[in-house]
Amino acid sequence: MAPISNVRGLIMSYAASVLLGPQTAASAKATPKPTGAGFDWSPVLLAEVYTDKTAGATVGQNVEPPPARNPDSQPVLEQQAREGNTEALAKEAQNPVANLISLPIQWNSTPSSQWAPRAVDPGAEANRTLNVWNVQPVVPFRLNNDFFLISRTIVPVIQRPLAGASDTIGIGDINPTVFVVPRTSSRLQFGVGPTLVIPSATDVQLSTQRWSAGPAGVAVYTRGALVAGILANNIWSFAGEGGRQVSSMLIQPFINVNLADGWYIASSPIITADWTTSTGRGWTIPIGGGFGRIFRIGSQPFNASFQGFWNVVRPEQLGDKLLGPVTIRLQIQALFPTGG
Repeated sequence: MAPISNVRGLIMSYAASVLLGPQTAASAKATPKPTGAGFDWSPVLLAEVYTDKTAGATVGQNVEPPPARNPDSQPVLEQQAREGNTEALAKEAQNPVANLISLPIQWNSTPSSQWAPRAVDPGAEANRTLNVWNVQPVVPFRLNNDFFLISRTIVPVIQRPLAGASDTIGIGDINPTVFVVPRTSSRLQFGVGPTLVIPSATDVQLSTQRWSAGPAGVAVYTRGALVAGILANNIWSFAGEGGRQVSSMLIQPFINVNLADGWYIASSPIITADWTTSTGRGWTIPIGGGFGRIFRIGSQPFNASFQGFWNVVRPEQLGDKLLGPVTIRLQIQALFPTGG
């Protein structure tokens, strides 16, 4: 007589064959498993596309369909995929030479500004607000397997205090810059190219009224949660009538430390110097920083940030500091990964 355990096994096998039909053990255990389609994030980072692939098991005619998936499970899987790539996407959004199409809109507001020196208007007081909205589309272009171009254009909309209680508002001088960027898997990336200032303002009060150009460069270092670097340019006027000679420098160091759930802390002050001032008091040096977060509306990723700066050094005109002591900056940036 066969042992009881063998008999029990035969009974269970027979019951399984009746209920499940001819099916291999591997087929019976097959369950849908999600697989992630990754991307080479050097130099471009893109949120992972999460797809489901069902194991291809042979199923008998008598097999009942697998249980319906919990309708709440797919959003959970998609959320896990998004969260797993948020930090990577944040690093690309923080990198000025990333192969990533983006549309940042940045608002800089400086209250307690003064419209003119008191030597010009004795009634001028530091009770006005300078507002600048920068629309800054960034578009990459592939040259070949070794290099690509990054086009970065700043279109400023400026609200500037004038005499009395009036302000003027309009488009300022447009500033396109092109960086030539080598393709590299190194932690250090860099780009160089020309920058141009076009006297395209809608009001002479918002314009230098001169064509200006000069060299621009950027260097970015990425390691772990850190994205840091510096962007700089220097321009000189070469054509145009009215206004005055232009000779100025811009330096923007930046540091970002990425945290969990898409949050990060950041500091990116904009330092400027006007070389045409004879007194040597044409510097603007702010210090400060803030925070930001990567998030999505539907499938569209965005980057939003807030920073505040104390202008520890401010330029002077005829003995007065016209720029207010504090500047706040809000930015919303739509991200369009190229996948190339």
